[in-house]
Amino acid sequence: MKNVLILMPVEARHKAKLEAAGAGCNFIYCKPDEVTEEQIRSANAILGQPKADMIAASENLEWLQLESAGTDAYVRPGVLSAKTVLTNATGAYSKAVAEHAFALTLMLQKKLYLYRDEQKRAVWSDHGTVSSLSDCTVAVVGLGDIGQHYARLVKAMGAKVIGVKRRASNPPPCVDELVMTQDLDTVFPVADVIMSVLPNTAATRYIYKDESFDKMKDTALFINCGRGNAVASDVLYRALSEHKIAAAAMDVAEVEPLPADSPLWALDNLVITPHISGGFHLPETFERIVDIAANNLAAYVAGGELRNVIDFATGYKK
Repeated sequence: MKNVLILMPVEARHKAKLEAAGAGCNFIYCKPDEVTEEQIRSANAILGQPKADMIAASENLEWLQLESAGTDAYVRPGVLSAKTVLTNATGAYSKAVAEHAFALTLMLQKKLYLYRDEQKRAVWSDHGTVSSLSDCTVAVVGLGDIGQHYARLVKAMGAKVIGVKRRASNPPPCVDELVMTQDLDTVFPVADVIMSVLPNTAATRYIYKDESFDKMKDTALFINCGRGNAVASDVLYRALSEHKIAAAAMDVAEVEPLPADSPLWALDNLVITPHISGGFHLPETFERIVDIAANNLAAYVAGGELRNVIDFATGYKK
């Protein structure tokens, strides 16, 4: 009998779905902050986010299903044994994160952040011209599920969409032009909006440099809803304080929580949200995660093919 450890905040209806999918398994439910090393070491399958250092390459662990899309903490050497299959929740967050990024895009284009600041000071003022998505070229850097969902939203508003991804392929219908990641610099001079939704991998860390922002239009907008270490805080600060670009929005930071003494807080052309585009803020997201976990659990029990299997070399799904 397989021991299945559930660390996700499931309700009775979720338990029923999972236990039906994993018929014949022994289910253990626990909160992530209360789970013991013994429970983790005895589990054959884990659904949820155990602390990476508690796994210690357990030889019993055959499969780990994350509730996140990010996998960086679990692909490091020594965390999982070579026999452990790692799967993530790719597909669950596309709606929530893409809509958040879309809202930030319009907020920056229409300068709503400036008017919100003025409201707090009871100031009635006019901040001048705005831009429209129907006249813009939008670069979506990271063309996975989230990136494509965002691309569909801006495309529906009339934007020209450039997708940036690792591997060559035919562009999906929501993308007008496809550029490989190694040619990212060619996108900067032509994009009016750069929306980054890159994961944390060796290839994407600090991919945006001072020179990147030097190449962007001074009217450009930069949005980061991927990982904070795609751009260093001091690089982003220089780009905004020196007006290399017009404005930016970040849902992620190089260091989280963003330190209270960070100069980024004081920039009037930066919108900051505290890494809340994902998570379970949109209830539908968690339902999607449970569905992914249940489908994978059924496949695990039957010896079938799992969805969202991660390549440890790249950190992306295979």
